[in-house]
Amino acid sequence: RLHLVTWNVGTASPPPDVTSLLQLNSLGPTMDMYVIGLQEVNSRITNFLSDLAFDDPWSIFFMTVLSPLGYIKLSSVRMQGLLLLVFVKHIHLPFIRDIHTHYTRTGLYGYWGNKGGVTVRMSLYGHTICFMNCHLPAHMENTEQRLDDFEKILEMQFEGENIPSTLDHDVLFWFGDLNFRIADYGIHFVRESINNKRYNLLWEKDQLNMAKKKEAFLQEFIEGPLQFKPTYKFDLYSDVYDTSEKKRKPAWTDRILWRVKNLCQHASKEVEFSEEEQTISVTLNNYISHMSYGISDHKPVTGTFGLELKPLLSDPLITLNPEGEWSAEHDVLISYSAVPEFPSSAWDWIGLFKVAFRHVNDYVTYAWVEDDEISSNKDSKQVYMSAAEIPDMGGEFLLCYYSNNLQSIVGISQPFQIQPNRTLIEKNLTQEENSWMQKPDNLESLDEF
Repeated sequence: RLHLVTWNVGTASPPPDVTSLLQLNSLGPTMDMYVIGLQEVNSRITNFLSDLAFDDPWSIFFMTVLSPLGYIKLSSVRMQGLLLLVFVKHIHLPFIRDIHTHYTRTGLYGYWGNKGGVTVRMSLYGHTICFMNCHLPAHMENTEQRLDDFEKILEMQFEGENIPSTLDHDVLFWFGDLNFRIADYGIHFVRESINNKRYNLLWEKDQLNMAKKKEAFLQEFIEGPLQFKPTYKFDLYSDVYDTSEKKRKPAWTDRILWRVKNLCQHASKEVEFSEEEQTISVTLNNYISHMSYGISDHKPVTGTFGLELKPLLSDPLITLNPEGEWSAEHDVLISYSAVPEFPSSAWDWIGLFKVAFRHVNDYVTYAWVEDDEISSNKDSKQVYMSAAEIPDMGGEFLLCYYSNNLQSIVGISQPFQIQPNRTLIEKNLTQEENSWMQKPDNLESLDEF
């Protein structure tokens, strides 16, 4: 289950609550993956430079919301105001590989990143998936420029060997502030149609729908029905369309589309195929806007999808476990085994993480798999971790194996308990009790008073 968000946040700070945006109160099964595409994240030079060194406020915000629920930030990519975040449940980490990011500038003839696309691709259970967050040129008259820019973004290539081009991925999601407008109709007709919820009257004049009928490269992209109000342009903190002097005409600028490669191939060959041949399918469960969010002049749009996969990978590359009972009072051992074809590296490491960790660099401590190895046989290897590095208070933790060659976590243990360092805790308690017993001289006069 995939939940995809697109939102032009208009340089605003995160809202106090995103429960409904992320459907965290949904009665159905929880999501397996969240993909969040933002546009117009505050990119003033001071903000942007600090965000290069540290996570930006929006990334921190979503990590704070999602990490306690068992999601980690798998990947992110930022280009000025464009930000794309991918979160995934722990259980899927060993089956997500070959993660790569890319960005394409299209503003100022390709020299400026205020417009363009940011992309994350990966292999998910052996299937190639690509997510593309775009911010295309604004204004009614720029339809051709929007299409030209999108074609340029589609043509970009990921760095690395054997990585397919964008359109060669099994599934491609295209979303963002695409800036397509409603042509021909005047503002009064558009607003009246919206007020009467007769959105279908506007569909045929939506520039993206019109382009899909003419442009071959768009015809393979699928979109759910636009059964929600146009998401642009609103007065801030309201559901009232633009009352400024410009009185912008409402439009469905914020969109989510997808493309399944196998369906395109079969459709082009005009042959019937059985479900057994189709190893991946995408189902749209809902496609909605969220009118309660008013921090920008756009309303966020979400798409909830079911991805049905025939796993091409069923075993993790690495299986690892803590050995025996772990305690902060003594050194501990980790055992792991790798499949024969695993491309190990001297720079691989095993990290100790709190269960609610945020991202791959959020480890408590780590051990180098080669430097800290103490035994090895054909079935498994052992690595030690020093007691000095283990949190004295103990708690619930996970072990993750990070592959330097694959640039991802390729093995994860079950959660386990680390017993606290009782000796140190008792010593600290004794010290605290003694400090309370030794009353300062200046308090004696207060007792007399």
